[in-house]
Amino acid sequence: MSTFIGKYEAKADVKGRIFIPSVYRKILPESDREKVVMRCDAENECLIIYPVDVWNTKLEEFKSKLDEWNPVDQMLLMQFVSEAEWLDIDSQGRVLIQKKHLQKISIDNAEVLFVGMIDRFAVWSKAKYEQSRLSSADFAALLKDRMMKK
Repeated sequence: MSTFIGKYEAKADVKGRIFIPSVYRKILPESDREKVVMRCDAENECLIIYPVDVWNTKLEEFKSKLDEWNPVDQMLLMQFVSEAEWLDIDSQGRVLIQKKHLQKISIDNAEVLFVGMIDRFAVWSKAKYEQSRLSSADFAALLKDRMMKK
C-alpha cells in the first residue's frame, strides 16, 4: 500500500469544491478513485478523508472494541458513523465539501492544506494547521519519547 505523506496547498472554490492533490489521487486504490469517506476530526479543527477500504478497516476495528449491548457504546458508534459522509470524486479530481464543514474548520479564505497521515489524509485551514503544529523542540522531544518506547 502506498502512503499519503507531505503537505499540499489547494483552494476551495465558492461552491466548496476542492481538488484533491494529484499525488494523493494517484495513490488512491483504483477502487477508491470515485468515492472517499470524510469525517470531522474529534479533537482537531480538520477533516479526515479516508479511502473506502481504510474507512471500512478502521470502522471494523472500532466496532470490535465496543459492546453492542451497551447503550453508551451504541451511542458512541452511532455518533461516530452518523458524522461521516461519502464524498464523490468528480472526473476532474474534486470533492464537494459542504459549507458547514468548511466553516467548522475555519476555511474562510478558501486556502486549504492537505496533510498526509499515511493511510488517510487531513484537510486543514492553512492558518489553523500552522497554529496547531508543535514547536521544533516539542516535536523532537515527543518523537524521541515515542521512538524509545517498546
